[in-house]
Parts: sequence; C-alpha cells; structure tokens
Amino acid sequence: MFVDSHCHLDRLDPRTHDGNIAAALDAARARDVRQFLAIAVTLEEVPGIAAIAREHDDVVISAGVHPLHVVPEEPSVEAIKECAERHEAVAIGETGLDYHYDGVSREVQHERFRRHLIAATELELPVIIHTRAAREDTLALIREHVDPRVGGVLHCFTEDLDMAREAVAHGFMISLSGIVTFRNAESVRELARQVPLDRLLIETDSPYLAPVPHRGKPNEPAWVVEVAECIAEERGISVEEVAMQTTANFYRLFKAAAPEASAEVREALSRSGLVV
Repeated sequence: MFVDSHCHLDRLDPRTHDGNIAAALDAARARDVRQFLAIAVTLEEVPGIAAIAREHDDVVISAGVHPLHVVPEEPSVEAIKECAERHEAVAIGETGLDYHYDGVSREVQHERFRRHLIAATELELPVIIHTRAAREDTLALIREHVDPRVGGVLHCFTEDLDMAREAVAHGFMISLSGIVTFRNAESVRELARQVPLDRLLIETDSPYLAPVPHRGKPNEPAWVVEVAECIAEERGISVEEVAMQTTANFYRLFKAAAPEASAEVREALSRSGLVV
C-alpha cells in the first residue's frame, strides 16, 4: 500500500480524468494508494481542500503559504494556527525558502517561514518544507524553531546528501518525487539509495513533475507508484518493502493522520511488523 504524501488535489489538471478529483483518487486507489495528503499553498485555499477531505475519508490536509506565493498581507502566527485548527490540518505548510526564483524577497520569505515554524511548534504539528538554493538559511531556521520530536519533511527534495542527513538528525523525513525517475537526476537517485528507508516518504507533487514514463503529462496521485518502484530498484529491494515502510513513516510523522488510517492499512502494516 502506498501514500501520496504531497499532492495538490485542488489544482488537478482538467486533462486528468476531466478534472474530476473523485475519479483521480479512484484511479490511485486502484493502484493501492490508500492515503493522500492534500497540500495548501495559501490560507485562502485551505477551506477548499478541507471540503475535498470531508468528501474522502482517505484525504487529509495541510495549512500554509508557499514561499513564492505573493499574498496581499503576510499571515501572522495566530492566523496560521487558527486556520490549521479550524480545518483540522495534520501539518503546517507548505512553507520554506526558495532563492532560485524572484518574486518574493528573501526577507519576506524568511519571516513567513519563521512564522510557520513557530505555528507548527506551538501546535505540535510537523512542518512541510519547500527548499531550493537556500540550504544554510533553511537549516538555520530549522535548528532555531523546530522541535525534533515533532519534526517535518523536506518535500520534493533535490538538495545534497549532507543537507538531508542534517535534516534527518533534526527529526525530519526526506520526500522524493517523480524527479527521482528523470534521466538527469542521478544525485536524487543517490539520495534514494543513501537516506535510511525509515526516513523516506514518497510523493507526486501532482499536478507537477510527472515521473517517467509519464513525463510531459499532468501528474496525478496514481503515479506515486512509479516513484516507489524507482526507489526500490535503486536500493535493490522490493517495491512492497518501499511501499509499506514509507506508509509507516507517513503515519509516524503525521500523527494526526494516523487515527484516520483504515483498518485495511493498519492490518497490512501489522502483518509487515510495522505499527501506525
């Protein structure tokens, strides 16, 4: 069984199952994807993804503002917390730092990220971090504000192994997306081989970054299986082992999602010697 630990269900491409979220989720379930974490990029979008979660028992959500999203007013710590609590988010984010693109100044990103980390710590919810070309600042803020007992995830991770190791030491998971399947992504496949399996998550980041052999198409949650298959091949283990361990990792990190795990998921994990 698989978990798509990072997908943007409210941004499903109209070409994917005619834009029908239920059909996209059914296609994923047909491939044994049993849990979905729908990610917010603005607080204004949280009610919409919360509505999706109410319609589907296997969907949980996050609450946060993406580092590159321009907003009319920066959210306060209290506003982030209130939104997360009202809509029963299991995580804060996605948030973080992205110095690769212009649009939002580094100073604004830094303060926004800091507020999200404080909110996550006060709510004792894991934080979902987007980081690109901002290694030192990202790690510095993690060290300052994140409780390792709560931790979080560096999602769609493409930075180096040393950064991954420091994040893992601070209670973080490392999530790999369809990029791991790209021909020119050997450094990401090295992460797939070297990061401890009990610290890995898998994701689609759909509708973005479709994996091989679907490149050029809008991504969808069903294709998280291709991510798991690539990791399994790189590590020389079965895809079943990757599926079950990353599923257990997900529930270990996102504790608020664990009570929502179906009896089928719990039984399968138990048979594998893994516990939610």
